[in-house]
Amino acid sequence: MGVDVTVARLPRDFDRWDELLDLIMRSFAYMDGVIDPPSSAHRLTPANLRDKASDEVCFIAMMDRRLVGCIFLAERAELFYVGKLAVDDGVRGAGIGRALMLAAERHAIDQGKPVLELQTRIELAANHATFAKLGFVESERTAHEGFDRPTSITFRKALG
Repeated sequence: MGVDVTVARLPRDFDRWDELLDLIMRSFAYMDGVIDPPSSAHRLTPANLRDKASDEVCFIAMMDRRLVGCIFLAERAELFYVGKLAVDDGVRGAGIGRALMLAAERHAIDQGKPVLELQTRIELAANHATFAKLGFVESERTAHEGFDRPTSITFRKALG
């Protein structure tokens, strides 16, 4: 499926926070009732999403004027943490997630950070497989506060 998509860093004058939040919520909706505890996406609002984008690096994917994907990168001492990777259901499988991840990799390399890290929930086996195909390797399992079992898997990818 060939699509004409543009991936770029979130522009400074971006004002479509409701639309970005809607994209993330629709993209993460399949997790409802599957993961425990619920996704942190439920705590997002347009205002705190705007704050997140000012504290982190955000890339968006556009088809014409339609927002179809996003990825956030939080800078840490030796790596960038990947969060809120979202792709519109209507264009899944078209390589948009891969394009967003490649933008994240290029940014990390440009900033001298040789590693990307992300977490996905234990229950989301399809995500584990997707991230493995993208070159990520499991590095640890952790538990959310109040849980006596692992709830998340941390994956890392060495770059370069």
